[in-house]
Amino acid sequence: MQHQMDAAALSAFLVREFAQVAEDFAVERLTPEGISVRLRVAGRHLRPGGTVSGPSIFALADVAVYLAILSRIGPVALAVTTSASLDFLRKPAAGVDLIAETRLLKLGRSLAVGDVLIYSEGMPEPVARAAMTYSIPPRR
Repeated sequence: MQHQMDAAALSAFLVREFAQVAEDFAVERLTPEGISVRLRVAGRHLRPGGTVSGPSIFALADVAVYLAILSRIGPVALAVTTSASLDFLRKPAAGVDLIAETRLLKLGRSLAVGDVLIYSEGMPEPVARAAMTYSIPPRR
């Protein structure tokens, strides 16, 4: 499927619509199957013990699927998560960014399903896996 938004357009959309979190995320690359998104890990993303917190990992998965969908359908701010499942597989490496490798498994008129593997940058094994379903509002 053709991309409707490139990496620059997705980043601009985040700044415009979700300024409160836009600086946390960077689109690394778009692929025919999905998208790669970086969480720029900072102190606010850490839990006691210095590892990336579960809510930060969840946010990365959620934003990555959202951006994968928007890359295909264009800037639809009101697409929303309707289902989410997250498996924590191993402790993220300390002090490095996380990368979400995201595939869209289904992109229909009203629902989209994405699968995400999240890695500590430079590490071969994923730290988490997520499945997300989004509701896409009807086009007018």
